Amino acid sequence: MNNKLDDFIEAYGEGFNYAYDNNIMLNWYPQRLMELCSNTGKLLELGIGHGFSTNRFSQYFSEHVVIDGSVSVIEQFRKQYPDSSAKIVESYFENFESDSKFDLIVMGFVLEHVDDPQIVLRRFKDFLAPGGRCFVLVPNGESLHRRFGHAAGLLDDMMALGKGDLELGHRRLYSSESLTNELNQAGYQVVRKEGLFLKPLTTPQLKSLNLNEAIIKAMCTVGIEYPELSCALLFEAEIETP
Repeated sequence: MNNKLDDFIEAYGEGFNYAYDNNIMLNWYPQRLMELCSNTGKLLELGIGHGFSTNRFSQYFSEHVVIDGSVSVIEQFRKQYPDSSAKIVESYFENFESDSKFDLIVMGFVLEHVDDPQIVLRRFKDFLAPGGRCFVLVPNGESLHRRFGHAAGLLDDMMALGKGDLELGHRRLYSSESLTNELNQAGYQVVRKEGLFLKPLTTPQLKSLNLNEAIIKAMCTVGIEYPELSCALLFEAEIETP
């Protein structure tokens, strides 16, 4: 990753304009993955980000390694979660080395940041144990609220990066089709497609409604079955066998 990761640290705090969405999605998906996976496996996580998933996973999996290339993000995580048992490796994903094989690899909102997603996807196949599972999460450029904006003439190109994307250092958005193609091209077979947070309105509109926790949870639960309409995509992939 050629961009300076520390330059985006301000977008990883509560003052970020889209912290509302991030808090919902980043607290929901670790719980969802823990429902799908046993806690006895070895987990390799790419990126700390806001720290929600890393903190949750470190309390669940028997062995948890997380890679991050930002000194500031690592320091912020250690201050917020001083008791976390996660082993943090400071490294760019493209440079990571390990003799270990992992039962589970989680790329949570990573591919939209990197220079070349194919390099990352192909490299981490080497760290996946036989029969291992890889979960990939990315923003969905064709989400329901973006479709509404496009149909209303407010968004010319659904795949165009917005202000929030740029503040977070995003380089691209995905659709269900383009993420499938990305994974297939790297030698993976997609075995699960889920949606993350089915959001019908803009962030300011949702916040103004003061929705209770049950409604927010319902938007996440219903989104599982509608990946093509949800704010983010959650795909499970396995190494494709010849």
